[in-house]
Amino acid sequence: MELTETDRDHSGVHNLAFQNDSGGVDVTNLEGIGDNSQRIKNSQSKKTVHTNQGDEYINIESDLHENKRASTDDEQPRLKGLLEKKYDEVCEFCKKHKTRIYYVVHGILITAYLAVVIAACSLNFQRALPLFVITVLAIFFICWDFLIAKYEDRIAAFFSPGDRYLKKQWFWLKWVLCAALTITIICWLIFDTKKQGSSQLISFGGLVMYVLLMLIFSKYPTRVAWRPVFSGIGMQFILGVLILRTKVGFDVFNWLGIQIQTFLEYSDTGAKFVFGDKYMDHFFAFKVLPIVVFFSTVMSMLYHVGFMQWLIGKVGWIMHIFMGTTPVESLVAAGNIFVGQTESPLLVRPYLPHITKSELHAVMTAGFSTIAGSVLGAYISFGVSSSHLLTASVMSAPASLAASKLFWPETEKPLVTLRTGLQMAKSESKNLLEAASQGASTSIGLVANIAVNVISFLALLSFLDSGLSWVGNLFDYPQLNFENICAYVFMPFSFMMGVDWEDSFIVGGLLGYKTFFNEFLAYQRLSKLIRNREKGGSMYIDGVKQYMTVRSEVIATYALCGFANFGSLGLVIGGLTSIAPSKKKEIADGAFRAMIAGTAACFMTACVAGMLTIPHLEVPCHILLGSASNFTDFPANSTELVKCCQHLFTSANHSEEIFPGGNYSLNSWKVCCQILGQPSFHC
Repeated sequence: MELTETDRDHSGVHNLAFQNDSGGVDVTNLEGIGDNSQRIKNSQSKKTVHTNQGDEYINIESDLHENKRASTDDEQPRLKGLLEKKYDEVCEFCKKHKTRIYYVVHGILITAYLAVVIAACSLNFQRALPLFVITVLAIFFICWDFLIAKYEDRIAAFFSPGDRYLKKQWFWLKWVLCAALTITIICWLIFDTKKQGSSQLISFGGLVMYVLLMLIFSKYPTRVAWRPVFSGIGMQFILGVLILRTKVGFDVFNWLGIQIQTFLEYSDTGAKFVFGDKYMDHFFAFKVLPIVVFFSTVMSMLYHVGFMQWLIGKVGWIMHIFMGTTPVESLVAAGNIFVGQTESPLLVRPYLPHITKSELHAVMTAGFSTIAGSVLGAYISFGVSSSHLLTASVMSAPASLAASKLFWPETEKPLVTLRTGLQMAKSESKNLLEAASQGASTSIGLVANIAVNVISFLALLSFLDSGLSWVGNLFDYPQLNFENICAYVFMPFSFMMGVDWEDSFIVGGLLGYKTFFNEFLAYQRLSKLIRNREKGGSMYIDGVKQYMTVRSEVIATYALCGFANFGSLGLVIGGLTSIAPSKKKEIADGAFRAMIAGTAACFMTACVAGMLTIPHLEVPCHILLGSASNFTDFPANSTELVKCCQHLFTSANHSEEIFPGGNYSLNSWKVCCQILGQPSFHC
């Protein structure tokens, strides 16, 4: 038997050994062997082989991979230089001591900042007072957050005995608190009415009236939980007292208003560059709307750095603790102080499908009863008081929850509680520049929406006035227009807020503009009335009042500060439905009630402002004396009235004219004669 020898080559392919008589090699078999080895090699390197008419074509891509692998094999390891080694050592050291380096850098920056604050305060403390206050508040909240994050359980355990005692004794303790609160309110009303006049008493009666109306038309009148209602009104009152009745609070908010107004004026630089030096000739388009763009950009940047989430969380936590409302509705109400009615629900977007009907109603009411920070700047540019707009924005947040819980009480068990770890949505921007760009881009829709709404509503209003005037001509009353109709409808509501009876007709028309159109038109009309008062002149022209008292202007500012109008109704339904499609039916059913509740919340805020606004804070003497014929509104012992009368007689003694300046009426002289008892020479 002849043995056949087999051998294995380096490629792992079995070669067939055979015996040839001539000792030569069979060419055919050799080519076959070559083909087999080539196919195996190609399959190992995942190359594609194409055969056409006995020729072999190898794909270019496989050649590139093969060449790359060959070049990699030929590459020799490169030795690192000294500089590169040192760089690697530094990187390794930074990674190893990352935490320590973080604290050291921040410590150096904080130390440098405190050194700057101390130096500024030592040079001129009065000038550096805002910086000092901001620094103290920042240190306080940083320490507060640190303690809460690290010792929250210990703090809760420390206060738990007191909490248990209050819950145990709450049945009789709540009646004691209610009695004490009632006595305090009665005493305050008596002394304040004696000092300031009866107009504050009318505002208090209006507040009671709105609460009773909300209770009568409530969804479940017998299921009302009174803690959120009274706590919300109490928070309004406390905020109002701090801001409107204390010098420190008034000065702080007045300073904030001035700073915001100054800050918003920086938008003029961009408007001037884009629209030219005469951009003020088109005030609304080129002055007001760029403010919206600028403010939207700033808000987007604050969201990116996390400041807005932090601030909203703090305000929401305060309302949750004091009012007993759920975290979702508290955060949304706090968010509406700064952002719009469709943006604030995005803060708690993951939780919206799980909230109750009452919570959903509260979310919508909060949007209707407040305004966005972006349009706040636009209203300030109209000439409306910035400090009062800021105060109204803050006070309306607890008022919205109070009105909501009164108009639609909670009848279900909330699923989202504080223990579930409520998290707010974060900014999607990668860096600060992207956040600024996104803020400017998102304002395009808002600016366009404002512009087209103002154009369409003014055109529609002009058409309605023309049609109503034609109808009025048929009955010899050509003065009939939309404002007059709204004035008659809303006049009782405006009077119960504390507006002077003569001004209630005008404020009623403003409320009609705001409800049936939007607050932009209402504030634009209010700004004209403010400018007319500042210019002075005759109060009546052809029987039409040209301006109001400052007290009426202030109350109107608070009453108009909200998005509660029919245009926003569709916006809220569409926006919330897109965020929470599963709640579509509940949103549609409760939106109109939420708009009414938002309107009532604005009216309640105006009533609180009417109770606390002092008539002579900003009223010129000629207007104050002109309104002083009714001594129930301006008592004879008013210090400001005495000062105005003394100024009037002093100016008369140094002038040949009996009526200096032409602004003082004969009635003003009679009032001053009664107050000061001056001789007949002046009277």
